[in-house]
Amino acid sequence: MTATLEAPPLATTGRRIPVWLAIIAASLPMFMATLDNLVMTNALPSIRVDLGASVEELQWFVNAFTLSFASFILMAAALGDRFGRRTVFVIGIVVFTIASVFSALSYEPWMLIVSRALQGFGAAAVMPLSLTLLVGSVETKFRPLAIGIWGGITGLGVALGPLVGGAVVEGWNWEAIFWLNVPVGIVAVPLALLALPNTFGERLRADVVGVLLAGLGVLGLVYGIVSGNDKGWDSIEVMASLLVGAALIAAFIVWESRVAAPLLPLRLFRDRSFSVANIVGLTFSFGVFGSIFILIQFLQVVQAYTPLGAGVATMPWTMAPMVVAPLAGFIAPRVGTRLLIIVGLSLQSFGVLWLSATMSADVEYTTMLPGFIAAGIGMGLVFAPISTAVLATMKSADHAKASGTNSTVREVGVALGIAVLTAIFVGAGGELTPDLYVDAARPATFVGGLVLALAGAIAFLLPAGKGVVEESF
Repeated sequence: MTATLEAPPLATTGRRIPVWLAIIAASLPMFMATLDNLVMTNALPSIRVDLGASVEELQWFVNAFTLSFASFILMAAALGDRFGRRTVFVIGIVVFTIASVFSALSYEPWMLIVSRALQGFGAAAVMPLSLTLLVGSVETKFRPLAIGIWGGITGLGVALGPLVGGAVVEGWNWEAIFWLNVPVGIVAVPLALLALPNTFGERLRADVVGVLLAGLGVLGLVYGIVSGNDKGWDSIEVMASLLVGAALIAAFIVWESRVAAPLLPLRLFRDRSFSVANIVGLTFSFGVFGSIFILIQFLQVVQAYTPLGAGVATMPWTMAPMVVAPLAGFIAPRVGTRLLIIVGLSLQSFGVLWLSATMSADVEYTTMLPGFIAAGIGMGLVFAPISTAVLATMKSADHAKASGTNSTVREVGVALGIAVLTAIFVGAGGELTPDLYVDAARPATFVGGLVLALAGAIAFLLPAGKGVVEESF
């Protein structure tokens, strides 16, 4: 990229902002949020020991973030339409940064869970609006490349998360992984104000009922799954949680079909690319991040890797998206998003199934390496194309809601994936000890690999065509 590539002039000032600066301004907060989530995953064994957390609490350290994120993301997109997307984007950065301070200061499991939930609310205003602001700042002909770079920077957060987490936890303490966000947040706020336009969408009434129905519904489902092994799947508490959660989700769909200004316009799902891309996003996140949750702890609990050692061991998986995602964004207009997504999911499925099949207490690293490499290349092939597929035929006025829906669905997939695969792990007798981990982790990661294969099969339903986000009115 060079300074000669410029975004459209800002409506408020007439200034022209270099594309590279707009990409950095939109991507840096995304990088912070993505990095933090995977840094957290690699730090879980250390946090468990320091805070005396149970397996269920370990899940909530991750799921508190994903559930608050998924619950608020569409509302954040709607608030961005009403009050200015850049305004809400910047508020999200500030909330995320403050919540990082609270997380670092936590000394009880419940305190960290609450702080992580607050981080999720901040991230909900950052992640979907990041892509929307970027698309609105870049000329149509440069969008595939810009989205590819955006996906690559997101991939860099994935790549460096376990490595940075391991280095920080080993060199300092787990609290430092949250302190890292503070200087990034301080830089990101003025950069966003300088380089991104404060665009608006339809100024509609906030759908608070929709937020409550969707958020509580997903919370009920995840709580029931997380609690099933501990409290009994036939217990009143678990069954009631699952049934109420499902009923609230159904009520949310009915409400959205009738309310004048829906949080999630169901008309968007009439578009095949949008609908299929979201189903693929759900199953992709379920399989990948549920498996990562199990595998990261396998390296530390069973094979006695240090946090940094575990981060280095997973680099072939986590570093690949940094290189592959921008290339996928560049290639997508030529071959279409469907092919890239199918190939990427197939490689991820192979990688996770390979790791599941070869997992043992004394397995050599070189034996696991093909699985890490395949999963990493596959993840990089999915990141940018799935975002392009979501927006490919959307009107520009719907970009925020479409992107927000996709991010919501993917985060729900993360929460469900971690909850379900951990439930399989615990149900198979798994414990966070070297002698009781492997036999339970195998079936959990095997299910993760199968879900990724299912995602690849569903991706065949995506429409063929070039991967370009066009303006459509």
